[in-house]
Amino acid sequence: LIGKLTGDLPVTIFSPDGGGVKRAQLLKEALEAETGREIGFGFMEKRRSRNLVSGELFAGDVSGSAVFIVDDMISTGGTMLRAALACRERGAKTVYAIAAHGLFGKGADALFGSQAIDRIIVTDSVDSAAVANARYPQAPLDILPIGRLVGKAIRRLHTQGSISELTGIEH
Repeated sequence: LIGKLTGDLPVTIFSPDGGGVKRAQLLKEALEAETGREIGFGFMEKRRSRNLVSGELFAGDVSGSAVFIVDDMISTGGTMLRAALACRERGAKTVYAIAAHGLFGKGADALFGSQAIDRIIVTDSVDSAAVANARYPQAPLDILPIGRLVGKAIRRLHTQGSISELTGIEH
C-alpha cells in the first residue's frame, strides 16, 4: 500500500502529538524492515487547555515527502487537520491521515472538506466510519477491514501463539 500511494517520493511517518510518538516510531521501524527503505520521522507538539489547542514545535523534515500522519483514532479530525496543514506549510507533497478507529463525530466536516489531506485511512473497527462514508460520499475515505486480523489474533491467544509475529513488531 505504501509504495502504491507514494511512488518514488520519500516517506515520512508523523505523529500529530507527543502522545503518539512511540506508536509512530513503531510503524516507522516496521515499514523500514518490510520495505528496506529509509523512512523519515516527525511529530508536533500539542497542548490542550480549556479546550484550546496550542503548541508550535514541529520536529522533522517533511519537504518533498509523502507524509503519513498516524494516530489511534480520529474523532473530530482537528488534530489530524492541524498536523496536515503544518506538514503542507513545510512542503509535504502528499499527506495521508491513518488511524485505527474512525469515530468522525461532530466537527468532522472540516476534515472531510479540507484539501490538506489526500486520503483518510481507517479500519472498520467502529460503525461510525461506514456512517461517515455514507454521509460524505465524496470524501477521500478508505475503510480497511480488520476482521481477519482480529480472528488470527484471537486464535493465537487461544493457542499461546505470538501476537508479535502476527503484527511483525518486535517489543
